[in-house]
Amino acid sequence: MNGTTTVFPVPAAIRLLLLPLPLVPLEFALQQVAESVARRRPASFARLDSHAEKVFLVDPTDLPFVFRIVPSPEQPVVQTLRREKGMTWDARIAGPLGALIGMVHGAMDGDALFFSREIVFEGDTEAVLALRNTLDDAEIDLIAEAAAALGPAGDIVERIARRFLPAISRLTGLTLTRVDGSYE
Repeated sequence: MNGTTTVFPVPAAIRLLLLPLPLVPLEFALQQVAESVARRRPASFARLDSHAEKVFLVDPTDLPFVFRIVPSPEQPVVQTLRREKGMTWDARIAGPLGALIGMVHGAMDGDALFFSREIVFEGDTEAVLALRNTLDDAEIDLIAEAAAALGPAGDIVERIARRFLPAISRLTGLTLTRVDGSYE
C-alpha cells in the first residue's frame, strides 16, 4: 500500500456537468456490481459480521451525490442520492473521490488519509474499521468487479477498458485499478 496522500479533487467543471444528470443509471450499475461481489466473494461480506446490516454513507465530497450502502451478504443495497440534510446512516466516510477510490484499490493508506484530514469518519467507528479491513483483505479491483457483473461479455469489456486506464488515470489523477495488479 502506498502511503501517499496526494489527492486530486474532481474538477469543478465536471462537478457542474454531473449535477443535472439522473442518478438511476449509476445506481443500477453499482447495485449490479455489489450483487456480483456478494455472489463471488461471500467470505468478504461475512467478515463484516454484525456490521453487514449497518448503513454506510460514502460521501465523495467533490461530487454532487453520495452513496448509501448496506453491505448485507444476502442482498447488498447501493443507493445513489443527491446531497440533503437529515440523511440517516450508522457510519459516514467522506473525502475526495480520488482518496476513496485510492483506498479501495490499495493505492492510498487509510490511516494516512485520515490523519492528513483528507478523509473523515463519523458515527460507528467500529463499523468503519470493519468495512476498511474487509476491503483491504478483499483486494478489490473495481474494473474487474464491474466486468464480472457483466457476465460473459465482461472479459472483452475489461480487456478494452484496461488499455485505456493508464491514460485516463494520468488525466484524472484517479487510481482506477489495483496498484499491485492482484485482481481476479
